[in-house]
Amino acid sequence: MNRYYLFSVILLIIGCKQESQDTPMLHEETAEEVIVYKEYVGKEPTEPEQTEFYEPVPPIVNPTGNNGAPSDAIILFDGSDFEKWEMANDSSAVVWHLNDDGSMTVKDSTGNIQTKKKFGDVQLHIEWRSPEEVQRDGQNRANSGIFLSGLYEVQVLDNNDNDTYVNGQVASIYKQHVPLAKASVPTGEWNTYDIIYHAPEFNSEGGKIKSGTITVIHNGVLVQDHVELKGTTPYIGWPKNPPHDKGSLMLQDHGDNSRVGFRNIWIRELQ
Repeated sequence: MNRYYLFSVILLIIGCKQESQDTPMLHEETAEEVIVYKEYVGKEPTEPEQTEFYEPVPPIVNPTGNNGAPSDAIILFDGSDFEKWEMANDSSAVVWHLNDDGSMTVKDSTGNIQTKKKFGDVQLHIEWRSPEEVQRDGQNRANSGIFLSGLYEVQVLDNNDNDTYVNGQVASIYKQHVPLAKASVPTGEWNTYDIIYHAPEFNSEGGKIKSGTITVIHNGVLVQDHVELKGTTPYIGWPKNPPHDKGSLMLQDHGDNSRVGFRNIWIRELQ
């Protein structure tokens, strides 16, 4: 056999062996955890009655039995007073504007307001509007925010013909989640937010063991679909995860004459 030919064969064999060692398997399958419901393990029922149960019986809730809110809701603001609210900076009496039409308006540069009562998991209904007279642009046009547990912001902003960074636009989870759609009504009309909030959970050492989640329906349109809260929603920096228990619902004074109004605020505790 020609020595040159033999040498070429040896090099080819070595090359193929080396390639097989260096190249990962293209079709390697990884095991995935299969969901098994323990209550459905065992002999399968043969009669319909075997899969029927009658407890616990859900409570009866009149959907409009509490001044237009569900009968088990806490009315946080009905336009009559600020009894359930306080200034967030020093717990003093609220100095925002109380209007004759049953709404409140942010009083510029006075500070945020918050509920006196603290909440965990909730369903929240709140209505808000930007002023009909447009002033400023970007983040300075009718900017406010709704903070769950005082820490996690759902953005309030007039984005009509007013683009800004999308993780800071109306109905965003500020600096974290872009809304699935922009569903604002015309400037000066009342928007509705219906929010489902599940608070994060922490262990005894203060470490987060379960992330919080938020769902937002804006004017009947799903815009945040059970998104994970990665932490707080700061203007600058990464989200933080300070351990906390229940917290106040907070409304923001952005400090730029935003003139945002709020009305018809109610909340249902989910725990």
